[in-house]
Amino acid sequence: MNVKTVKRTEPRFDVPYIQNLGIQAWGDKNLYPQDLLMLVSASESASTCMDRYITFIQGNGFKEIGFSETVINLSGETADDIVQKISNDMANFRGFAIHVNYNVFGKITEIYHIPFENCRLTNSDDTGYIGKIAVHPDWSGNKKRNGKTLKVTTETIDYIDRFNPMKEVVFAQIEANGGINSYKGQIFWVSEAGNETYPKPVHDSIVSQMSTEEGLGNIANRNTRNNFLPSKAIVTRKGQDVPTENDSEGGSSQNSDNGINNALSLMQGDINTAKMLHFEIQYDEEMPVVLDFQGNNYDKDYTVTTEKASQKIYAAFNQEIWYRILNGSIGFSSEILTDAYEYYSTVTSKERRMIERAFDKIFKNWYDVPNSSMDFTIQPLKFISSNATSNNAG
Repeated sequence: MNVKTVKRTEPRFDVPYIQNLGIQAWGDKNLYPQDLLMLVSASESASTCMDRYITFIQGNGFKEIGFSETVINLSGETADDIVQKISNDMANFRGFAIHVNYNVFGKITEIYHIPFENCRLTNSDDTGYIGKIAVHPDWSGNKKRNGKTLKVTTETIDYIDRFNPMKEVVFAQIEANGGINSYKGQIFWVSEAGNETYPKPVHDSIVSQMSTEEGLGNIANRNTRNNFLPSKAIVTRKGQDVPTENDSEGGSSQNSDNGINNALSLMQGDINTAKMLHFEIQYDEEMPVVLDFQGNNYDKDYTVTTEKASQKIYAAFNQEIWYRILNGSIGFSSEILTDAYEYYSTVTSKERRMIERAFDKIFKNWYDVPNSSMDFTIQPLKFISSNATSNNAG
């Protein structure tokens, strides 16, 4: 068997052109990133790995403390605030977007983070260059503003120029937009796959495992909440009927069928575990019979599937060492954690360098550079044990 004879796989996501909006769709119904976010949030292992991935990309923030605390937009956000949001997008999508505003002199005055899932590529020109990024707060069209649904139309989409800090380009864009007050600025759109291509997230290859883990969670939940879990039932001769609340003289009785139905309805769920049921029989004169109940525990049927799905998710995030720590195969100590932190900081160094390069390009064109050293290094995360802290304190 060779490449030509193997079963062809489907593309990870389609990129059809939506003509009426002038954009390149990102996946089915243009909602690939939104669907992926929901998959991650529904998977316990993926959520854990994603949180760790984000934390290590962000590291300890910028090495230059003064710059990290510098306010860089009118909303009061600092450089470290922006890095935290960018790190989230880098982990989830392997890309990020920064909105850049200019003054009348063609110098950058402030930057904002734009959620990467809100950005779409527009159509390319004859040379393959994509000049604008389309931004919408909710591509599903379900979000509301002032009580009205924010539909996806050309009127609700912002088409913003790509980042190009050359003064002649900025001045031309300002003029084309009718002046600085009407100018929307530029978007620094970064994709690990290239400037004209949507990125493929690191966890795209494990969508099946993430969905499987969600399903396993549902099984475990229903096994606990809806399974038959009482331990025994006692069957006895039917005695005196119990009067109903509406029958003060005892002239009528509860319907026995309803009583059994009510008893059966109370057999399900975790709060009824190990309770004893009592059934009355009408004609049997024998001694009471005790019946054992054996509920089906579906968790055991999926033990291997659960372990395999979790293991593959951790592997996709390059977090095998954390998986081994979790299942106890390599123990738990300060030395092991130190090595784990150093290893994963190395794994995430590429993502940090992408962010560092973006800040370098932006602040080379800042109107009043707040970082005189122009050092935009993000400090890698390191494990600091309690023993080391105590020794330093002493």
